[in-house]
Amino acid sequence: MDSPRPSAGDFTNPENYSFPHHRLSRILRDPQKTPIVLVGCGSFSPVTYLHLRMFEMAKDYVRHSTDFEIVGGYLSPVSDMYKKPGLLSAHHRVNMCNLAAEESASWLMVDSWEAFQAYQRTAVVLDHFDYEINTVLGGVQTEDGEHRDVHVMLLAGSDLISTMSEPGVWSHADLDHILGRYGCFIVERAGSNVDQATDSLARWRNNIHLISQLIQNDVSSTKVRLFLRRGLSVRYLLPTVVVDYIEEHGLYQEEENVLRAESRKTYLHKPKPLHEVFTCSWG
Repeated sequence: MDSPRPSAGDFTNPENYSFPHHRLSRILRDPQKTPIVLVGCGSFSPVTYLHLRMFEMAKDYVRHSTDFEIVGGYLSPVSDMYKKPGLLSAHHRVNMCNLAAEESASWLMVDSWEAFQAYQRTAVVLDHFDYEINTVLGGVQTEDGEHRDVHVMLLAGSDLISTMSEPGVWSHADLDHILGRYGCFIVERAGSNVDQATDSLARWRNNIHLISQLIQNDVSSTKVRLFLRRGLSVRYLLPTVVVDYIEEHGLYQEEENVLRAESRKTYLHKPKPLHEVFTCSWG
């Protein structure tokens, strides 16, 4: 790493913020391996089983194909300032992520730092994790007491790597910071051409780890919101605690931004049949 480690002056924390580390393993089991933390950035509106499944796929990949050891994983919901259609308030998105993480894997946590402030670039979010884990907490130790810094890595779907390969979407400085300093795990999605996307990112190829989906899953938050707007069940697409939370608070019944964008299609034309919007293969 050529650039200096992030410091406290580089960040502004939301009011009453504290970094979650209750599930972060502080002991490296295998001293021959490099400790890493996986960070999944996204809207999570709402969080789905595929979001959680991506962490498990990455865990399998790391265990079988790398010299890394995962010591923790984080969901980092984006800020409300992201202004994406269908983006529920950070309050609800963070709550749903917390419910999903707490009932799933014992190593997943939710960090609200990004969610409860102005929009932050992904490069800055990763710097924040680096600072909190390595500078504030002091990294991890081997069983013999030797200190080790934790390597922060981004976890994302193939749609992200596709945007990274498009000229002008990401600054070169941010790409070099994310892919050069930190690196990423990319979970391939059905119908994506990841190999073509990574060709233009060849200089960082060694830091880009591609993970194949052995069982294809194309569940998305967008499709879940569509189901909810049409009064259809989303059970078994999301964790039960998240479904219960959505029902309890009456979420996604009216999405003003989406409804305005779709008003012409929805009210002047017949909605698309569901089989054209959401398809799956039955095994």
